[in-house]
Amino acid sequence: MRLSLPSFSSVAFITGIIFAFLLQESVSYERPKARETLAIPLADDADELTPQQVHISLAGRDEMRVTWITDDDAPSTVEYGTVSGEYPFSASGSASSYSYVMYNSGQIHDVVIGPLQPDTVYYYRCGSNPAREFSFKTPPPVLPIKFAIVGDLGQTDWTNSTLTHMTDSNYDILLLPGDLSYADTNQPRWDSFGRLIEPLSSTRPWMVTQGNHEIEKIPIVETKPFKAYNARWRMPYDLSGSRSNLYYSFDVANGSVHVIMLGSYADFDSSSGQYKWLVEDLGKVDRRRMWTVVLIHAPWYNSNTAHQGEGEDMRASLEEILYGGRVDVVFAGHVHAYERFTRVFNNDEDDCGPVHITIGDGGNKEGLASDYIDPQPKISKFREASFGHGELDIVNHSHARWTWHRNDNDEPVIADQAWLTSLSLNKACNKKK
Repeated sequence: MRLSLPSFSSVAFITGIIFAFLLQESVSYERPKARETLAIPLADDADELTPQQVHISLAGRDEMRVTWITDDDAPSTVEYGTVSGEYPFSASGSASSYSYVMYNSGQIHDVVIGPLQPDTVYYYRCGSNPAREFSFKTPPPVLPIKFAIVGDLGQTDWTNSTLTHMTDSNYDILLLPGDLSYADTNQPRWDSFGRLIEPLSSTRPWMVTQGNHEIEKIPIVETKPFKAYNARWRMPYDLSGSRSNLYYSFDVANGSVHVIMLGSYADFDSSSGQYKWLVEDLGKVDRRRMWTVVLIHAPWYNSNTAHQGEGEDMRASLEEILYGGRVDVVFAGHVHAYERFTRVFNNDEDDCGPVHITIGDGGNKEGLASDYIDPQPKISKFREASFGHGELDIVNHSHARWTWHRNDNDEPVIADQAWLTSLSLNKACNKKK
């Protein structure tokens, strides 16, 4: 169903009323405290061959990657179809494992299935195990399309609240700008995280990039970074010409939306592979008809006292490339709070720059970052230290609606929202380019 857009005058009037109400509400709103970390055990009826920690991700125009773990060797096979209990199609893949200090992972299965029809529910089972049937819905073939966006997710009781709210949103694709499990070298926490998110990650594609909590290096003992992340969360980097799982891009809605996932902890100077890949990738984008969305972990713009300046080197290296590519919006995590900026470039308001949004408030164990710089910078339009998630509804080629859903006593409350207009419509910006 397509949304009918109100006139800009009515949007401004209604938005003004909403923001006035929210401003009044936020004065007395009590910021939530951190909650306990959850430990999600293996189901009582599971054995060494039971598929667990199932998650799916996009793997091309009409394919899906299915990833799961078994404690013992099992077939890397997925059977699937469009009717529950009937699986006329099947595909096979590979399995791998990794060791980390004294920990040995289970078998990590990786199977790509397809071709798949868009906007269709598929039922599937992993490893030919009839006891566990899963289902997922493929994204729509054209606009509109809805993204759920959440960063610094973790696995606390607040995480559980966020996941519940995202389930109710009926999103098409989830985007996560880093800091997934907060395992922080404790590898069994990766397994607990996989079991926690499985009810969502097995039903809609999750597209992620890395954060600082995925590095997990230990001097002398574990010198290779991102070992668990790369083994467990294989993204379609090769399909976009990238040579690293830490940065990649993909298209959805028949090429109407181009999503770029950048690596804040991969090299990004002008001689790096990421820099050269980004220049080439953005050079292929048809800005006359495509939305362009970028995700990073450490924000380039931030008026919170936490993590001040940590994204500055990356901004100095890559911001001009994003500006020249007319990127519409940049999402970041890392700071455990929410903040929305206006369109900005080189630290100033710029109608041709992207909107920057920090969404690092998924539910992590470290709590909220509640101290902000005073006074609030002019380019910062809304900021609040609360747990929650965001939703980006790209309605058509010109307009998208952004909403931030605060976890208010476990009830999702829209605390901030804005209509975005694609830069592809701004003739002045395209002339500049």
